[in-house]
Amino acid sequence: MYAIIQTGGKQYKVQQGDEIFVEKLNVNEGDSVDFTSVLAVSTEEGLQLGEALANAKVTASVVKNGKGPKVIIFKYKSKKDYRKKQGHRQPYTKVKIESISL
Repeated sequence: MYAIIQTGGKQYKVQQGDEIFVEKLNVNEGDSVDFTSVLAVSTEEGLQLGEALANAKVTASVVKNGKGPKVIIFKYKSKKDYRKKQGHRQPYTKVKIESISL
């Protein structure tokens, strides 16, 4: 059984036991979070879509909050003595999928 959820403007295909990195959520480590924006669920009967998913939810527990690797942004214009160096680390939340329910 798998589900497709939407969080942080992105869509993820998840199964029970998966660990995924999502955009930062305002929850502490060890807490539980419910994803109610479920787009599709695949069961033994087939793929469930639309109004059949009105009460569907995916429950996950937060494993870790952190920051991703540093990305360097370097802007440069030749012959104009213009250089700008900037770094960025994207915050994330690592969650483990506990259950998928319809």
